[in-house]
Amino acid sequence: MARELKDLDWKHIGFQYRPCDWRYVAQYKEGAWQEGGLSADPNVTINECAGILHYCQECFEGLKAYETVKGDIVCFRPDLNAERMMDSAEYLCMPKFPKEQFLSALRETVQANLAYVPPYGSGASLYVRPYMFASGPVIGVKPSDEYTFRIIVMPVGPYYTGGAKPVSVMVSDYDRAAPHGTGHIKAGLNYAMSMHAHEIAAKGGYADNMFPDPMERKYVEEAGGANFYFISGDGKTFVTPKSDSILPSVTRRSLEYVAEHMLGLKVEERRVALSELPEFSECGMCGTAAVISPVGVVNDHGKDIVFGKGLAEAGPVTKKLLDTLTGIQLGTVEAPEGWIFKIA
Repeated sequence: MARELKDLDWKHIGFQYRPCDWRYVAQYKEGAWQEGGLSADPNVTINECAGILHYCQECFEGLKAYETVKGDIVCFRPDLNAERMMDSAEYLCMPKFPKEQFLSALRETVQANLAYVPPYGSGASLYVRPYMFASGPVIGVKPSDEYTFRIIVMPVGPYYTGGAKPVSVMVSDYDRAAPHGTGHIKAGLNYAMSMHAHEIAAKGGYADNMFPDPMERKYVEEAGGANFYFISGDGKTFVTPKSDSILPSVTRRSLEYVAEHMLGLKVEERRVALSELPEFSECGMCGTAAVISPVGVVNDHGKDIVFGKGLAEAGPVTKKLLDTLTGIQLGTVEAPEGWIFKIA
């Protein structure tokens, strides 16, 4: 499709906030979601006693829009984002934003900002951030009566500079989420909890943390903003950690399908002990922002656990997983039914 693009350096735009022309806004009042619509105003005005400011009632999602090899503008499995946001809202005592309205709002917002969707082959994409927060005033510890749902978009480059080059992470002494807490939902408060640990990791030269389970501190859970996966020593099994505190990543669930049904790997979702990390041949982090970021080294309190060729290059299975998944997203690999949501 022919479309007019903004004059941007698409290959060097970075992963950062860049306001686009339009965003979607809907309000929840008097027990119901009102009809939403597009707004040109990037600012949010709320009451000084809004529930988000005092009790952190907020959840969000992250997904991307792409231009495919055929010139279509598409999103990748947004139905799963809509469903996960409904689960997050329910757990935080917030009203669920209806799935069909979510998908309609997504389409409307991306269509209004087509000029910001990076061209095919640039390596960039349009990041889409739906979010919901308590906007009504509340001073007692209780759910708000009013909420705001918004979708903003922005063109972004790779989350980790250098693309799919392996990074090093460190085993953290901090907890990402409490047992039976909010680790399984996409709430802003979880990410606030990880920031102190992330700063410590960054000062040590590490890209992220590997958070162990908060109960026994023996098992792998998540990174600060991504799920982990591992490849067995013989390269035949795709393993992901299992825990009630891990966010059900759309990317990770998609990789499990790709690994089993497209690459012929065995797939295991189970508890992964820190002590067994040396037995794996590959390790990686996966999520919407980074897609896949190979991990070459895990530092466990001074001891380096090296996977494959370390920081030199990604492992062979990781390369196949990344090529297949990004191929599906960009239209060069046939997608499983229902995975691609066409925008324009």
